[in-house]
Amino acid sequence: MMRTEPLTPDHDAAIARLIRENLKACHLDIPGTAYFDEALDHLSGFYDCPSRAYYVLVEDERVVGGVGLAEFSGFPHCCEMQKLYLDDSVKGHGYGYDLIRMIEEKARQMKYRQMYLETHTNLQAAVHIYEKSGFREIPRPDSVIHSTMNRFFLKDLTPSVMLKQTRL
Repeated sequence: MMRTEPLTPDHDAAIARLIRENLKACHLDIPGTAYFDEALDHLSGFYDCPSRAYYVLVEDERVVGGVGLAEFSGFPHCCEMQKLYLDDSVKGHGYGYDLIRMIEEKARQMKYRQMYLETHTNLQAAVHIYEKSGFREIPRPDSVIHSTMNRFFLKDLTPSVMLKQTRL
């Protein structure tokens, strides 16, 4: 049975391992990526804040995915979708789209109006999902932390814009 639940310290090691495995598989186990983030082994502490959230996807008590959000100062009323990763065993079943929809709804509940994300050309499946989910590519913002990332996206989360995007 697949379910999502808020990240807890009990999930930290599993989600850190999952993120590193995904980055390594795409040759992004290099400086300037989340692979070397100081907080990666203790994400529950980083996301334990009213302006942040992280959820794990769990199947039979095993963490098989996750996605988070945190405030992003590059744009007004904006959060950054962070660390969307899936285990190979669940890729291709639509869970990435489900996690995006869930984290977008959480962002709206937290009163964010825009969602930013950064990724890399090597993560082709991720780029595809982001574009199909309504994110538009933008120039590199000045406030980018992960220097190796080379693709940047933004999505408006306000209802009127969402309605227009749905009609298109």
